Amino acid sequence: MTSEAAAAEGDTVIKVENVWKIFGENADEAMSAINSEGLSKAEVLERYNAVVGVAEVSFEVQRGEIFCVMGLSGSGKSTLVRHFNRLLEPSFGSIEIDGVDVMGLAPDALRSFRNRTIGMVFQNFALMPHRSVLDNVAMPMEIRNINKNERLSRAAEILKIVELQAWGNKFAHELSGGMQQRVGLARALAADPDVLLMDEPFSALDPLIRRQLQDEFIKLSSVLEKTTIFITHDLDEAVRVGDRIAIMRDGRVVQIGTAEDIVMHPADDYVADFVAGISRLKVVRAHAVMRPLAEHTADHGEPGADAPRVEESETLSTLIQMAIDAEAPIVVQDGGQDVGVVTRRDILQTVIEGTEVS
Repeated sequence: MTSEAAAAEGDTVIKVENVWKIFGENADEAMSAINSEGLSKAEVLERYNAVVGVAEVSFEVQRGEIFCVMGLSGSGKSTLVRHFNRLLEPSFGSIEIDGVDVMGLAPDALRSFRNRTIGMVFQNFALMPHRSVLDNVAMPMEIRNINKNERLSRAAEILKIVELQAWGNKFAHELSGGMQQRVGLARALAADPDVLLMDEPFSALDPLIRRQLQDEFIKLSSVLEKTTIFITHDLDEAVRVGDRIAIMRDGRVVQIGTAEDIVMHPADDYVADFVAGISRLKVVRAHAVMRPLAEHTADHGEPGADAPRVEESETLSTLIQMAIDAEAPIVVQDGGQDVGVVTRRDILQTVIEGTEVS
């Protein structure tokens, strides 16, 4: 199921409500002062010697969706992701995963929940150096007491998926960084979790290897349809990988939306500066550029039957090429029905200004 279909059906897997993480012995007093006085992060540090890591974060993630959380160092994104499996305990707020109140789980239930429901991929690979690649991948199933033959067979199948089937008997130090990260991903998938948590999984890799693994992860996600929280500091990566993106600053989520939403409608100057360097050519779609058909018809009459036509999901890059090849306005369709029109002026203004034509 695509994330769009899941969203339409309201198939929510992760529900985060008003989550806060305040580090320090005076967290309760700091929280009370924040509520009563609206203290800033700096004021909390000065007055209570407490650090606000995550502040008032709320969102929902749909089944099969890749939800990217991005921000600069210190924005709170990696702190946030560690709350989903309670590697960090939230100071306040609630998190539900598949209807389970994660905060309410007793220690034994939490261990089982981590092992069966959540898989995590770390930035530093976190492979066991004394275990072979195959044994590293099989480890989550070993924890679940699955018999040896079954878990090794399953691990071998997962290694095929990440194209490392010939490396099962090797050790981590014998693999390149990109290969080690694929082993980490295979280990997270081995127990067939419902949710993947990925904390900057590719950021330690060279740019070429990083892009290759992004492509592999996108293809893998389309097949396995795992609900994923993907942490990154790289907006280009978030745009390539994510169905939706949450941008964090000083522990708070300042905007959530598709890459197109954020590029076209930044919530504030901070987000606008963040997305200023992103090329709109592969992000912006025809539906965001077009004028409604009725509006165009009122001014210019019905577009001709021979006018070029595209679906509303077509990229700005394609529209530019079509506008070069033909002077006629481009008709935008939704399911074969004409719904809007894009002119050369609309395209030019979008490229220059980054906003829809008014």
